[in-house]
Amino acid sequence: MKPSIAELIPSTPATLSNWIAGEPVGPMSHAYYMDNVNPATGKVISKIPRSQDMDVQAALRAAQSAQLIWKKTSLPERADLLESIADAIEARKDEFAQAESLDTGKPFHIAKNVDISRAISNFRFFTGAIRHDETGCHMMGDALNYTVRKPLGVVALITPWNLPLYLLSWKLAPAIAMGNAVVAKPSELTPTTATLLAEIFNEVGAPKGLYNVVHGRGIEAGTALTNHPIVKAISFTGGTQTGRYVAQSGAEQFKKMSLEMGGKNAALVFEDADIERTVQGIRRASFLNQGQICLCASRILVQRSIYDEFVAKLVAAVQELTVGDPQSESSDLGALISDDHQQKIIGYVQSAKRDGGKVLCGGSIPELSDEIRGGSWFQPTVIVDLPTSCKISMEEVFGPVVVVHPFDTEEEAIEIANGTQYGLAATVWTQNLERAHRVSVAMDTGLVWVNTWLHRDLRTPFGGVKNSGIGREGGHYSLDFYSNAQNICISLPRS
Repeated sequence: MKPSIAELIPSTPATLSNWIAGEPVGPMSHAYYMDNVNPATGKVISKIPRSQDMDVQAALRAAQSAQLIWKKTSLPERADLLESIADAIEARKDEFAQAESLDTGKPFHIAKNVDISRAISNFRFFTGAIRHDETGCHMMGDALNYTVRKPLGVVALITPWNLPLYLLSWKLAPAIAMGNAVVAKPSELTPTTATLLAEIFNEVGAPKGLYNVVHGRGIEAGTALTNHPIVKAISFTGGTQTGRYVAQSGAEQFKKMSLEMGGKNAALVFEDADIERTVQGIRRASFLNQGQICLCASRILVQRSIYDEFVAKLVAAVQELTVGDPQSESSDLGALISDDHQQKIIGYVQSAKRDGGKVLCGGSIPELSDEIRGGSWFQPTVIVDLPTSCKISMEEVFGPVVVVHPFDTEEEAIEIANGTQYGLAATVWTQNLERAHRVSVAMDTGLVWVNTWLHRDLRTPFGGVKNSGIGREGGHYSLDFYSNAQNICISLPRS
């Protein structure tokens, strides 16, 4: 029997450490610690370092020393290490899932079956990717050209709070596979699994300093990391405003950058869609992880001929979702990440009401047991009767709130879908194959799913356009990003 959430919260908060050169170390300032709060209860579960420039510099020196050794290893040796890391996480899967659930407020079963499982898959995927990778070879009449990938050196990974280990592993595995060393700055809201992963690196015998973790605020630790000349590449996932700052700081030193930022993703539902399947698919696409996934659909565009039927069925399906204790297997949604985020979402719903929107379900804080009443909660919410240009339809809410708009023609749906500053993902729901291809190509997004969502082949390019980001990762795109390609041309004897 799993312990209750009250039993999991320590009476005295634990103290987390940075990990530098394979050792847990406190901040050099000694005095600056930040609270890590469990969003489901509002109680402090740990204290984390509020690292400064000198902590970042120590981590970078450790990474630089480790990389000089690591870059000399063969691809099979690197693959073996990745596989060992995957095995070690799997052996501690419940521990990682519990830590992720406590940090984020998401249900334990989702943390285990989605977040941690996918993190393991990321390490295993890049194990295979480098074992079976092929680079270019081009014959000329009198010469042979071949391409090799060379490590960059030290790379900085800045990861968000919504999918902490999942997104860290997505960056970390290919970075070290290509012979780099890493300094990671996880979100200060979700520090624990990045720290546990450092323990795993020691456990499997990775070189000291190959993976370093520096905790703290973005404006302090993050800025010190992205600005430092030792850092040769930055992979960032987070908000658009922060991403803009990261891009500016990195551009001055010509660092390689991959920026995955905000989204305002549309789901386009055409009159020939399988309505039952589509309702279930959009419910998942909109509310998984409390809607706190950059790929979540938050604008639902429905052809007018089926609009009333679809909205009624969607509302009924959303009302079946259970918001509750993250330790319960019956909970579909957990808590939001913080009180500040809860207030942000409340503000967007109030703005929608002022714009004439009608809340068909949700729209408020749910009634919960005393044990979790102090957390950051919000009901899954469906809003209609709003103009497509209103604030909540144009800006990223990043929570369990969707707005449903009718459309008449395919051209109108495309225009609405593309009419934001973002361009990360879209979903298209139709049984017409020609329309599926036609509309998908017309989307100004990095990803399009047809009659599905978050169905990921890790070989494919991942990233956005417009204010949703620059660069692509996944498969050989990641291997290319975390390395420099070198062409070697060898003259051949003339016959």
